Amino acid sequence: MDIRPHKINDTEVAEIISDEIVIQNIEDGLDLMGNVYYQGFDKIIIHQKNITPDFFDLKNKMAGEILQKFSNYRVSLVIIGDFSPFESKSLHHFIFESNKGKHVNFVDSIEDALNALSR
Repeated sequence: MDIRPHKINDTEVAEIISDEIVIQNIEDGLDLMGNVYYQGFDKIIIHQKNITPDFFDLKNKMAGEILQKFSNYRVSLVIIGDFSPFESKSLHHFIFESNKGKHVNFVDSIEDALNALSR
């Protein structure tokens, strides 16, 4: 795993770069947040391919638990990907509602991620 740094105004943003799944479970999400925050980053961008597909199955509550921790610690997170193949109406509603806020957003490009984090 590598971190590609971005800077928005005076805020350090970490883009996670990896060919592997970085978040397999809740603990991985918390470890990532802590590790990146410890390195001086306040916001995180991660790609959908780096998150286990189980994350996007809301029934197992993984997404809710991980994203709640990010919100509690006020670490903004943007997930970049194509979420249209997911058939779950609940997931699409969850994404829609998340995108109304500032702490967790789901977007389809790095440009949109940086824009979301600059709000």
